[in-house]
Amino acid sequence: MRLLEIIAATSKINPSDIGVTNPVKNADSLLVNVLNTVYIWAGIISVIVIIVGGYLYVTSGGNASNIKRAKDAILGAAIGLIIIIMAFTITQFVLGRF
Repeated sequence: MRLLEIIAATSKINPSDIGVTNPVKNADSLLVNVLNTVYIWAGIISVIVIIVGGYLYVTSGGNASNIKRAKDAILGAAIGLIIIIMAFTITQFVLGRF
């Protein structure tokens, strides 16, 4: 009910009135924070896939189809990690210029 009273009031709403303790000052910092979080999680997932692919390779037992599956997983995760690093570098460069 307090929120409705604040919205209905004619005075300016302060972020602390509605429970926001750290308001975003500009959209660029919000975008950078969101992108950095996405890049970190994508990197973590890529590393996990590389580890799982290595485990699959080690436990393949000489089975050609399991070896191929493990190599494809490692290769795909490595390519994904390179793309993530390139995307991070490009966005940092572009957002740093504007």
